Amino acid sequence: MTTPQPEGSAQKSIAEQVFEAQRILRLLNFDDERCNERSALTFLALMGMTPDVAWVDAERPLLRTVEIMDWLRTRYDKDYKPNSRETIRRFTLHQFIDGGLVVLNPDDPKRPVNSPKNCYQIEKEAFDLIQRTGDADFEDQVAAYLARVPGLRAKYAMERDLLRIPVTLPDGTEVRLSPGGQNELIVPIIKDFCERFTPGGKILYIGDADEKWSIFQERALADLGVTIDSHGKMPDVIVHLPDRNWLVLIEAASSHGPVDSKRHGELKNLFQAATAGLVFISCFPSRADLRQYLKDIAWETDVWCADNPTHLIHFNGERFLGPYDHS
Repeated sequence: MTTPQPEGSAQKSIAEQVFEAQRILRLLNFDDERCNERSALTFLALMGMTPDVAWVDAERPLLRTVEIMDWLRTRYDKDYKPNSRETIRRFTLHQFIDGGLVVLNPDDPKRPVNSPKNCYQIEKEAFDLIQRTGDADFEDQVAAYLARVPGLRAKYAMERDLLRIPVTLPDGTEVRLSPGGQNELIVPIIKDFCERFTPGGKILYIGDADEKWSIFQERALADLGVTIDSHGKMPDVIVHLPDRNWLVLIEAASSHGPVDSKRHGELKNLFQAATAGLVFISCFPSRADLRQYLKDIAWETDVWCADNPTHLIHFNGERFLGPYDHS
């Protein structure tokens, strides 16, 4: 008896190819979430596959998340909604990277992890292995590859660590921030701004796009009445000045923009329970960078430029560098 086939050869080919991709991902020890249809299709896109291409003829394109979605729409008739981009990134690509299957930004390892230009590529050894899908000894080759994976992962982790930016905090603690983005500005903020304008201050928080919270003194913030919601958009640096009981909230405006009226309101709401006075600082790499944002800076905040580190620019209010009580 002949088993009925799905209508359309391409449709059958897509179903078969997705099944094969899921089988390969399982052999590579990925869990159920990374072997579902979304992950299998993402894997196919990163292998440069189309429904009529054999694994041996796969390619290895460098793709951004939006390009992966375009690939699936045009080659596999799978139209993911725009809001699926974050799901693909967080629940498939991140784990593919952690598992050594995919490399992030091989064209520019210093690219910030939150850059819209972030791109992904199948790791070369994994690609060479997967092209041999169908070989009689393929599963033996997979076993040999998996034995090498810990070493590969360690190698890439070491390479990433070498790119990280070392910075020493006022108390002598050294932290290493991921390269690029606002972290390039956080270094002079800590070295120059904090030394001059928050002497004796304790850094309670440094955000890092790669690690989310590079420094996070949760207990110290809680003692000041601040409970952090992980979904709240934190400033880039928080400094507590115990002698004045100020919390200095610093935005590295190179990536996210300054403390404008909207951000000013967000930060006041996020820190509304704080027992310390709030001071708002926008930091820029240079006065030239500041120029395009001048019209947006919120009143009752201050601005610091790394190329003029000994000066602050004060935006009105009754005092220079201090909190305001509007209660």
